[in-house]
Amino acid sequence: MAKTLPVKKRLAAALKRAKGVPAWIIVRTGQEVRVSHRRRNWRNSGRIKP
Repeated sequence: MAKTLPVKKRLAAALKRAKGVPAWIIVRTGQEVRVSHRRRNWRNSGRIKP
């Protein structure tokens, strides 16, 4: 499948949103929030949601 520009832009945006949680948030919440809920297998799930 050839990646057109709109597809590449959506994938790049999803990749940015699927980053980890910042360290200051982990510290502020007392390590309750450790991982982003969008992170796990975001490429393999149907639509590009994150």
